[in-house]
This record gives sequence, C-alpha cells and structure tokens, in this order.
Amino acid sequence: MYKSISMSEFEHKWNNENVTLIDVRELDEWETGHVEGAQHIPLSKLDEYVNQLDKNTPYYVMCHSGGRSAMACQRLSAEGIDTVNILGGISAWKGDKV
Repeated sequence: MYKSISMSEFEHKWNNENVTLIDVRELDEWETGHVEGAQHIPLSKLDEYVNQLDKNTPYYVMCHSGGRSAMACQRLSAEGIDTVNILGGISAWKGDKV
C-alpha cells in the first residue's frame, strides 16, 4: 500500500530534505515543464524501469493531477517499492515551474 501527501507537504520536503521524485507524465507533457531534479519515467514505460528502482529508497511520484501517479504508486508498491503519491500533481506545483 502506498501513501499520499498534499502538494504543500511535498514542497516542504522537496525544499528541506533529500527526496527522490519520479514524474510519470508522458514525454510531451514533461517537455512543457517539470520539477527540476525529477526523474522522468512515463507511466507507459514504468514496467521497463521497475527492476532499476531501489527498494530501500522512498519515491515520491507526480503526474499532472494525481491519477496516473496513484496508478504508478499502486504498481510500484506491489513490487515492494516504497512510494508516495503527490496529490494535485504538477498542476498544483508552486515551485520553480518552467
């Protein structure tokens, strides 16, 4: 089972801790703007990357608004990977958005 956090909680963690962020939007969405420092793994290619993720690292997962990131978290947590869904996604991001 995965956890979810609000965008304000995530922004606080992002600015104050060393967290790993995965953006699961497709390439065209990613290219229109993303959180600097995020790892890009499109949901459509997630299965190709599952074995490359560290089961000892918590991953914060973002999409456009939270739906696809929830699906990604469900898939990854089924593999024993610690995931946190970011509610609101990039549309709620207030940081240095491109």
